[in-house]
Amino acid sequence: MKFNLISCLVGVSAASAVCRAEGNNPPEPPKNYAVAMYNSFDIIDVFGPIDVLFYLSLMKQLNLNLIAETMDPVWMRPPNQELNKFDSNFTAAFKPTHTYDNPPDNVEVLIVPGGLGMRFGNSSDIAVDYVRKTYPKLKYLLTICTGAGIAAKAGVLDGKRATTNKSAWKEVMPLGPKVKWVSPARWTIDGNIWTSSGVTSGFDLIFEFIDKIYDKEVSRKIQGAVEHVRAKDACDDPFAEWHKVPPTGDCKASS
Repeated sequence: MKFNLISCLVGVSAASAVCRAEGNNPPEPPKNYAVAMYNSFDIIDVFGPIDVLFYLSLMKQLNLNLIAETMDPVWMRPPNQELNKFDSNFTAAFKPTHTYDNPPDNVEVLIVPGGLGMRFGNSSDIAVDYVRKTYPKLKYLLTICTGAGIAAKAGVLDGKRATTNKSAWKEVMPLGPKVKWVSPARWTIDGNIWTSSGVTSGFDLIFEFIDKIYDKEVSRKIQGAVEHVRAKDACDDPFAEWHKVPPTGDCKASS
């Protein structure tokens, strides 16, 4: 099965960088989002969180860009033939809005997905370079699943608390020997870096993000719309035990 999803900007119009409010008012929440894409990424890592953000965009102005190496479609498919033992043709393609060589200049929140392209092969290397260069300009960096491995390779997780998919724990941890890896943890927050565990934990991370950065009541309305029963405790991570990942770090800490 093959199909194309043409990505578009979510929101009313392209916005310039958000200015911070003066006085004692809290800073305005971010408007400009981007996803660092590469071949063989995991679909739900991306489209789980941005589906939730789409509903948020009905209440707040948001803008979305999808960034990839070229403007050619980015594929969800096995990164090498060895992983496609049954010669399945079960793939999907997604069209970027920008390239890494010509990215949007106003990204405030960058979402970094995981997937087979990170775990097997080198298709995510271009995303590693982009994360390394772009992180200092961001308000927030969000990694989903093994997307933490991309951020770890970029060096931006050094000295930070982070988590990742427990089924890939032994593969991802060595990518960031200076990272304070946390297990069990459904998600972690350290400064402006948010990391989540396996694939569907991206839903829980994005709802927690909306709780803290936007509004809890808005978050609740979206949960009702998509009918997602979210984990509200960062320590609610049964897959650490499932995959026999030993406890390390503090899942409740937040800085």
